[in-house]
Amino acid sequence: MVDIKLTVSVAAALLVGAVVGGLVGHFAVPSSDPNVPKAVPADAQCILQGAVANSNVRGTISFRRGGGTITVTGTVTGLSPGKHGFHVHQAGSTANGCKAAKGHFNPLGKAHGAPSSAERHVGDLGNIVADANQLANINIKDSVIRFAGDGNILGRAIVIHAGEDDLGLGGQSDSKTTGHAGARLACCIIGAVN
Repeated sequence: MVDIKLTVSVAAALLVGAVVGGLVGHFAVPSSDPNVPKAVPADAQCILQGAVANSNVRGTISFRRGGGTITVTGTVTGLSPGKHGFHVHQAGSTANGCKAAKGHFNPLGKAHGAPSSAERHVGDLGNIVADANQLANINIKDSVIRFAGDGNILGRAIVIHAGEDDLGLGGQSDSKTTGHAGARLACCIIGAVN
């Protein structure tokens, strides 16, 4: 006859192990990508490259973790004046004119929206604005993107688009998936700064 106390003890130990393992897995940083560190960093960075060989779009984007948010800063040159969609995309690749970065980073399966919306992709960072001198200064604080867990952006790509992100409100067929932001102008892979 099976010892009930032993069975309950084993089941309890397995349950505790599963919960602890699940929490560790949830908050751990994936380690299969060389751009993702073993520990959660304070800073990350990426250096933009144009989607086409003769692109003038250049810049460095920095990410700093603190106080429950990630602050995204940087300067981008070579953009046409106006708003340009600015997103974290799913894959950490700049190949094929930035198309290998795949779609917006959306681990929670939500519709596209504004950075301030409850309904948004994790990667939805809205628009950056270029002035008449083709210069965009970036200063974004976001509480959804992370350096660990479900919202982990490390090892993923930033993509800057040719057009304005309509924040899911434009009524176009792709408003709720891409913000109807148009072609990909430049991209870079987010990596930890040691």
